[in-house]
Amino acid sequence: MRQKPCLTSSDVLKMAAACKAEAEKQKWNVTIAIVDDAGIPLYLERMDGAVSTTAEVAIAKAKTSAITRRPSKFWEDRVKDRPAFMNFPGVLQIQGGLPILYQGECVGAIGVSGVQSQEDEQIAKAGIDTLT
Repeated sequence: MRQKPCLTSSDVLKMAAACKAEAEKQKWNVTIAIVDDAGIPLYLERMDGAVSTTAEVAIAKAKTSAITRRPSKFWEDRVKDRPAFMNFPGVLQIQGGLPILYQGECVGAIGVSGVQSQEDEQIAKAGIDTLT
């Protein structure tokens, strides 16, 4: 049987702290979501001042990245060439979600929502960088 790495609660809290530190450093009020490889939420924090809808969007960005093993920006760009991808089930085509890859396996994803999409992704990347 194959063995696959998975996120621990310690990993999740470490990544979440790095994401939050990046957001606070930039003075951005966002929601941070971390999911497992199936897109199931392991962590969700809506920072003070973040709009309520950012919670659902952050989770959807993270889930998209986890189940497709690709950044959510991939799908945003893909829709430009093939609009039919707008109907791809369970996929949100907005930048800000990044898969968490470890030893060649997708072990989860981070999604952020609340500022410009590239800034959301910057925050997610800060969290993922703690695992490398």
